[in-house]
Order: sequence, then structure tokens, then C-alpha cells
Amino acid sequence: MKDSKYVWLIGLLITILIIVVPIFSVVTAEPDNSGDPWASLPERAPHVDHTDLMPGPYETGQDVTRACLECHENAAHEMTQTVHWTWESKPVKLPGRDELVTIGKKNQINNFCIGIQGNWTGCTRCHAGYGWDSADFDFSMEENVDCLVCHEQSGLYVKANSGLPAEGVDLAVAAQSVSTPTRLNCGGCHFNGGGGNAVKHGDLDSSMFYPSEDIDVHMGRYDFQCVDCHKTENHQIGGHSISVSINGEHEISCMDCHENDLHTDDRINAHIDTIACQTCHIPEGAVRDATKMQWDWSQAGQDIPEDPHEYLKIKGRFVYERGFMPEYYWFNGEADRYILGDKIDPTAVTSLNTPQGDITDPNAKIWPFKVHRAIQIYDAGYNYLLQPKTVGEGGYWTEFDWQLAAELGAEASGMAYSGEYGWAQTEMYWALTHMVAPKENALQCSDCHSDDGRMDWEALGYYGDPLRWGNRSQTIGMTNN
Repeated sequence: MKDSKYVWLIGLLITILIIVVPIFSVVTAEPDNSGDPWASLPERAPHVDHTDLMPGPYETGQDVTRACLECHENAAHEMTQTVHWTWESKPVKLPGRDELVTIGKKNQINNFCIGIQGNWTGCTRCHAGYGWDSADFDFSMEENVDCLVCHEQSGLYVKANSGLPAEGVDLAVAAQSVSTPTRLNCGGCHFNGGGGNAVKHGDLDSSMFYPSEDIDVHMGRYDFQCVDCHKTENHQIGGHSISVSINGEHEISCMDCHENDLHTDDRINAHIDTIACQTCHIPEGAVRDATKMQWDWSQAGQDIPEDPHEYLKIKGRFVYERGFMPEYYWFNGEADRYILGDKIDPTAVTSLNTPQGDITDPNAKIWPFKVHRAIQIYDAGYNYLLQPKTVGEGGYWTEFDWQLAAELGAEASGMAYSGEYGWAQTEMYWALTHMVAPKENALQCSDCHSDDGRMDWEALGYYGDPLRWGNRSQTIGMTNN
């Protein structure tokens, strides 16, 4: 009887363990988020209806901002500490230079609309502020921060010259609609950079407002908003672009949400040390809307038929492409920058933002880029690029006089002008990170590892296809020997 009693007790304990322990494990174990695209994203702030909080009427954008600050006391100050406000970085050291410099749209040159100095009223239509119409703009005036451009959801808010609200905008309606920023807010500027839809980036355009999953799987299939990945704290928005940045400060990564070993095939996982996720998962740029690939300013000023994708008198001749194949380069997250006054060789191509990294750099990976190539004005006496005045009185878009535009632009940017100008070739690199394709449309092995594959292996530092010649470390060893 005793033995049977113990047998019964042991059986009861085993039964309890079988039933209770798995339940306990389910309750206490980490949840499996592998199939949930939202698991790693921050929870969006709950919406607060501002209809009664912002009754209006408001005469100016500054009136709206002052009303916002009654509750959000620190918001404008936080905003003034960001590059979205300053358009200029903190002092940084560029590769191969001793002096520190600041970089950004405020004081740098590009090969699209070239530069904002002297052209403030037109360029600052996309500034997150009000009234930047000259070099004397006061960046400390918090009431000039434009809260609406990032937060209004009425769809009726439009900015005009110098970033001021366009005439006729109902500021009270805009203020009452505010909420967490959406693609409409971010895209209002970023999808139209360079003066129009799809001009600059190659992976940001109006198709991203309401994309299908074939255009961008995160935004199309899962309805991500920009702020879901570009996480923001104290108005510091995560992410950076090497068009205006030189390092990975505030960098965001696919690995913020995805694991390194998420592929079931270990051969694919082995690529992650040297291949950026974007390289395989963004097989083409400008998926729906064609993007500008070439811009020849030297052809401007002619009275010939115009087409916004081929020729405009004020801007010159263009080449647009849709569904372009990216160019591939090593990139470690940092870039060099052309600084106004740097000497150029007018017979060669000048890079304005060369991505840093090569096959010997352990922090570099092969990335996909859109490379925008242009012909733009330079000082033929001093051999440096010029920043011409294009907007407003005396600007090229008014007078069609390059000599005058060069003189006024040099004066605005504080540069000497020799009195002679010419035309030089330049290029800018734009890393592709949006327009992520569904995994079913990612690159396959043969897209890169074949006789007609898309990679220029020798240009990347390999002795041909590494599938045949060995891996990265072997190639580095052969190079060093």
C-alpha cells in the first residue's frame, strides 16, 4: 500500500510538471516576433484631437507656433538644435584635412540646384521654419520654427518663398489637424528635393505617398510611416544622407529590426559581412517614377521646346531613367565632401561627396547607389566650382546671364571671382535605402555571379568574381602580397 501511495504521488508530480511547466514557459519566454514586422518598432503616440486646443484664427505661421509652445514648451528649442533647422552640421574633420569644417545645405554645393546662398527665398520653401530670406536669418528665434510642416494633416498646408505659408492657407484648419508626422509630411519636401518629384534621390518620390508593396514592401504591405524607422527623440530624427552628411551620426540600420541570421540559407547569411542588405533587396531604383540621372547646366538659356524631363530654359538639359540598375561601391557610412574653394581639374570629373571605404576596410560593405552626373559652372581662372545666383533679382532664371549670375553668386558665398567661367563635370552619390522590394523579388545568385552579372568585381578590388577567386579575406591577402 505504501509503495502504491508513493507511485501515485510521483505520478501526480509528473502530471503537474507536464501541464504547468509548459504553461509557465509560454508565459515567461520571450515572444517570437520573427513574423511580426511591427515588433521592433516604437509605439506611435496616441492622437490628440486639437480642434478645441487650437481655435485660431491665426494671421501668421509664427502665431501658430506661439500657440503650440503654450503646451509644448521645449519643442521649438529642441527643433533649433537639429540639422533640419540649421541645415548645417557641427564642425567635422573631412578625410585628409587638418581643419574642421561645417557641412550641410546652408553652406555647401551640389550638382542639382547647386547651392542656396543668394538663392534663399526659393530654396528655403522646404526649410522647417519661417522667413529665411537672407544670410541674416536669426536661427535663435524659436517662434520661426514651423510646427505645421511636419505635423499638420489637413493636406491643405502649402509653403511658399522663404518658407512662409502660401497665401490663402487656413492656418487654423491646419493647426487643428496636427498629429504624428506621416509620409505626406516628410515626403512634401524629401520626395521633391532638387526642384521636383523624383529629381534627387532615386528611391524617394511621390509614388511613396501611397505605395504598393512592389514599390516598397515596408510602406506598401505593412503601411509603415517614415517615423517608424526614422525614430525620433527630442526632434532629432534618426538617419542621415551622405549628400549633406559625412558620417553615420544618427544612423539607422536594417539590423535595428532584423537579425543577421534571418535567412534560412547560411550561404546568404555569409554575405552580410560584406554586402549591405539594400544591395540585394533594392534591385532597382525609381521603380515607378523616373529620376534625374544627368543635368547639363551649360545648355540652359536656349529658346527651344521645353519638356520637364528633357529640357528647361532656366535649367538646361536632363536625362531621366526609370527602373535603373544601381551602381555598386564600397561604403563604410562616411563620405568626403567638396568644400567651396577646393581646386578642381576641369578636365576630370569632380566628386562632390565620395563614399569612403574599400575592400580592405572591415567596416565597409558593397552598397547600391544612384550616381547623379552633371555639367555645372566653375571659375576658369581660379579652377574651383562656383555657386551662381539663380533666384530673384539678377539671378540666372530672371536674366539668363551666366556672367552676372556668377558674380552675384560669388559675392553671396564670399568667394573671389576671376571674371571667367567654364563648365566642369561633377558627380554625386545617393545611397539607396528605400523602395525595398518584397523578398520574392530580391536579387538571385546569378544576378551578380554570372558572366553578365551586375557587379564590376575588379573595380571593387577583387580578382574577378569572388565565387571563383575566393572570399574577401583571401582577396585582401593577395592584394597585400
